[in-house]
Amino acid sequence: MSAAGIEAFLEMLAAERGAALNTLKAYRRDLDDLAAALAHQGTTLAQASPGQLGGYLADLARAGLSARTQARRLSCMRQYYLFLAREGRRPDNPASMLEAPRQTAALPRFLSEGDVESLLAACVARADAGQQETRRMLVARTALEILYASGLRVSELLSLPRASLQRASGMLVVRGKGGRERMVPLSSRARDTADDLMRMDRPLSSPFLFPGRNPQRAMTRQGFDRILHDVALKAGLDPQSLSPHVLRHSFATHLLSHGADLRALQMLLGHADIATTQIYTHVLTERLQQALRQHHPLSEHAVG
Repeated sequence: MSAAGIEAFLEMLAAERGAALNTLKAYRRDLDDLAAALAHQGTTLAQASPGQLGGYLADLARAGLSARTQARRLSCMRQYYLFLAREGRRPDNPASMLEAPRQTAALPRFLSEGDVESLLAACVARADAGQQETRRMLVARTALEILYASGLRVSELLSLPRASLQRASGMLVVRGKGGRERMVPLSSRARDTADDLMRMDRPLSSPFLFPGRNPQRAMTRQGFDRILHDVALKAGLDPQSLSPHVLRHSFATHLLSHGADLRALQMLLGHADIATTQIYTHVLTERLQQALRQHHPLSEHAVG
């Protein structure tokens, strides 16, 4: 019964909530791990008690799993047992009263505006470079311009079709998690470099803006990581501190620091829940503190 319950639960997540494939795989792994642990106790997913589920979470903590991972496993359990209860497969939700471990709020890493400019300036081929190196630097420049101008996830970036850049509009249609589409503005600098790359790549007849070794397939994440590594070295930055996700965080942080609205940022990033976007409120807090120091009449630094 438990296996059927898992399948039905995952089907519900895909059909009703548009859950992404990676999310479904993660939930399946979590539930399979829980089922195996319960089997050692002589019980099943369907028969598990609150105490047994609490014991499982305690075992995760003793095994050294992070608070974030424990919280994700608990969220999966709550949703799964709520589904079983609604389907009449259980009379209760045994995970509903379990407490999530406390998590320390980890602020996302981001680059300074100067570091971003250094990265972009490094995407220039040598004067004596051949066509391969010239194209490699153009790919890097185009990718970085789009990432920093739009805050795309790397999967969204690498899967961009050429057709999405061939419209006259200044907006880019992006297919994000769960197949949800959103529109993000594209800067003139990003569009210009993309146009240069598409002209250079026209003989490849690829459907993608960033073709892979096989032009009929998109560039892989590993291929893009190698390019990003080389550009970071040219810019004098630590490659280990740079990733597409760091650029996405930089986009969000710099927008907020220049006065962007949190709700608008949520739409640009493609977050389904505003709570996800609120990790960036550290920027808003710093801005409010600075405003208070500068303008409050009792502040030592007040202007006036």
